[in-house]
Amino acid sequence: MTAVETVIGGPGLRQERRLVTEVPGPRSRELGRRRSEALPTGLSSGAPVYAAAAGGGVIVDVDGNSFIDLGSGIAVTTVGNSAPAVVARAADQLARFTHTCFLATPYEGYIAVAEILNRLTPGTHEKRTALFNTGSEAVENAVKYARAATQRPAVVVFDHAFHGRSLMTMTMTAKNQPYKHGFGPFAPEVYRAPMAYPYRWPSGPDNCAAEAFSQFAQLIDAQIGADAVACVVVEPIQGEGGFIVPADGFLRSVADFCRERGILVVADEVQAGIARTGTWFACEHDGLVPDLIVTAKGLAGGMPLAAVTGRADVMDAAHPGGIGGTYSGNPVACAAALGVFEEIESHRLLDRAQAIGDILVRELRDIASASPVIGEIRGRGAMIAAELVVPGTRTPNRDAVAAVARYCQDNGVLTLTAGTFGNVLRFLPPLSITDDLLVEALGVLRDAFATL
Repeated sequence: MTAVETVIGGPGLRQERRLVTEVPGPRSRELGRRRSEALPTGLSSGAPVYAAAAGGGVIVDVDGNSFIDLGSGIAVTTVGNSAPAVVARAADQLARFTHTCFLATPYEGYIAVAEILNRLTPGTHEKRTALFNTGSEAVENAVKYARAATQRPAVVVFDHAFHGRSLMTMTMTAKNQPYKHGFGPFAPEVYRAPMAYPYRWPSGPDNCAAEAFSQFAQLIDAQIGADAVACVVVEPIQGEGGFIVPADGFLRSVADFCRERGILVVADEVQAGIARTGTWFACEHDGLVPDLIVTAKGLAGGMPLAAVTGRADVMDAAHPGGIGGTYSGNPVACAAALGVFEEIESHRLLDRAQAIGDILVRELRDIASASPVIGEIRGRGAMIAAELVVPGTRTPNRDAVAAVARYCQDNGVLTLTAGTFGNVLRFLPPLSITDDLLVEALGVLRDAFATL
C-alpha cells in the first residue's frame, strides 16, 4: 500500500515529528516532476513536499513524513486542519446539496454566517455582511461599497501592505516582486501612505506614530483632497509585509482623522482576523471600530469563504444586483464557517491563541539572546514574526531567512517567510497544536539558528 493509503487523516493523526525519507521523498519528487509538466511556472510553493493528511499540529506528506506545521496554510486552518466541527458540518451539508447559487436560490447557512459576523465584529451599530470567495475579492468589494456610499473615487493604502492579486488589490499591494512585476497597468485612484513601522522608522520608534500620521494627513489633505477619498484600507497587523504592528496610537489617529472628513475606514483582517491574535479581530487591540471589516483565510477552516461586514448604511448603498458572484457564500463553505465558530467558542481558542503567542515569544527571545541575526520579535497572539538582519546592523538578511527555513524543512518543521525585504520568519501555528509539539518545533528552529 502507498503512504497515502496508510495515512489516517484528520485529528486521528499521531502528533509527532517523524522523518522516514529524505526531504523531499521519492513520491514528492515524482509529484514535483508531474507538476512541472502540468502547471505553469508562475504557481510556486514554499515547500517541495506534497501533503497526504493533516490535523492537530502536523502535516503528513505522501512519503509518510510527519512535519510540525507552523503555517496553518497561511493562517487558514487556524482551528486546526480537519477540525471535527468543521468536518461534521461540511459533510452534512455536502450530503444535502453542494450549490444552488445564493443569487438564484438562497439558503439559511449564508444568513447564519452573516448574523454571527454582524454580532462579533466591533461596534454596536447595525451591520450587514456579504460573503465572497477570497480575500482579494472581499477587499475589492469593500472598496466598491465605500465608493458607492461616499460617491468618492480615491482609496488610500499603506507601505508594506498586501491586499491581494486581482487588478484592484494588486494595485493596493505595496510589494512589486512577486506580486506586481510585469502585470501593469494598474487601477487608478489608489494612493499610498507611510506605515508606522517602528523597527524601521528613520527617526526611531518613539517618533514613529506622530511622524507617520503627519505624513498620512498631509497626503490626504494636501495631495489628494479629503473630499475625494472614499476609504482608507489598512491591515491592523500587516501580514505579507512582515507582521508589522503599527506604532501605538497610529491607527486610532488615522481613524479619528477619517471620521472628521467622512472617509471610511476598512480593516483588512484577512490574515489577522478570526481568533488569530487572541481576539476575534486584530483591530480590537487598538480599540478600533472600523466602518467595514474584511475577513477570509481562517473564516471557514480551509473552505473558500470571505466576507465584508460593515455599517448597514454603507453596505446598503450598493444597488440591487451590483454585488455577488456565482460561488460566493457557497453552502458547504458556510457550513464549515459555522464549524469554525463552534470550535473557537467551545475550545476557548481566543485564550489558546494568546497562550501560543506567549510560548512563541518566550522561546524566540531565548533564541535571540544567542543569535544577533534576530533584529526584532513582534506580533500578537499566535501571529508572531522574527525579522532577521545582518548582525550589528538593520540591513535585511534574506539569506539567513532562507537558510533557517530550509534547515527547519529538512528537519521536519514547516515555516513561512514574509516581509517587504524577504527577511522575516512568520509563525502561524494552528491553535490545535500541543505545547509539547510547539516547543519541539522551536527546538528545531533553535538548532537552525545555531547553524548560522
